[in-house]
Amino acid sequence: MKITSRELFLNACSCKKTVRVPIWFMRQAGRCLPEYRKLRKKYSFMDLVKSPELAAEVTLQPVKRFGFDAAIIFSDILVIPEALGFPYKFDDRKGMKITRQIHSLKDIERIDPNSVEKIEYVASAIKLAKNELKDNTALLGFCGSPWTLACYMLEGGGSNDFFTTRRIIRDDKKFIDKLLSKISAALVRFLNLQISAGVDAVQIFDSLGGILPPHCFDEMSGRWMRRVIHSLKKKVPVIVFSRGIHDNWNSLINTEANVIGIDWNISIDSARQMLPSSIAIQGNLDPALLLASPQKAREETKKILSSMKERNGFIFNLGHGVPPSARLDTMESVIDTVRSFK
Repeated sequence: MKITSRELFLNACSCKKTVRVPIWFMRQAGRCLPEYRKLRKKYSFMDLVKSPELAAEVTLQPVKRFGFDAAIIFSDILVIPEALGFPYKFDDRKGMKITRQIHSLKDIERIDPNSVEKIEYVASAIKLAKNELKDNTALLGFCGSPWTLACYMLEGGGSNDFFTTRRIIRDDKKFIDKLLSKISAALVRFLNLQISAGVDAVQIFDSLGGILPPHCFDEMSGRWMRRVIHSLKKKVPVIVFSRGIHDNWNSLINTEANVIGIDWNISIDSARQMLPSSIAIQGNLDPALLLASPQKAREETKKILSSMKERNGFIFNLGHGVPPSARLDTMESVIDTVRSFK
């Protein structure tokens, strides 16, 4: 009996031997696809996120085009701050902006983790996508890490330096701990909502973990992800993608994640050496290579696959999200290379 993409992906998450390496890309649904751009001419980004039917359609687009082994629900990590009372808006040129920041302890005390019930539209989108994928393709849910969301809520969006947050972690540990605790509680509820709706696995995006000094990483990010993951009670596999991890291997191992995703600045050989064989690895092709020729991307893909050939528990992905200007022929070349690799 032929193994499905879903089984292939879940077996890799469990570090079982697989007939081939499963593949999916972060941000595989989005601006690189002409079918997505066509939808964006009619609907805003927020429309796509908040309409279950549209979110499900966007989720399925890359699977239909490329045949990925996993789909990831189309949403945004900032749906959590919005549910907690800190709305966001999206601008095609300027990106995401949180319109109400956290300024005081009272702002934190007013946060109700139970308010994630407002994000029922994500669960509805999951159910619709799952109904289409059935058990053939894995479906992933996701969230931002407590630390990453705290940074956005304190800064009001992205920042070149995150000085406000970096100052607070030194000046007022009680303040940041209260915020991280509230966000963590909300994330447990949100991930359980996604699991109940039918996702096969979840990914935690610790996108800003790399701005922390190594000696602060576990206290400010690692231990809070560990709290969230432990609270999920192993219902589904959990992937942690922490950008710029470098010296934080032990903290990531201790999160209890089933899979550690690594960015393109980390050597795949280093990850193989640092992570125990009981933890799967996901990564880590440089996204910039999707702008290069199919031949160049194929060469680098083969190097990664060759390095991981003898290790069970490997999921091929990028070291970050698909760039909007990615070449479709190059993406197809990478996918074909992974599928045919022996």
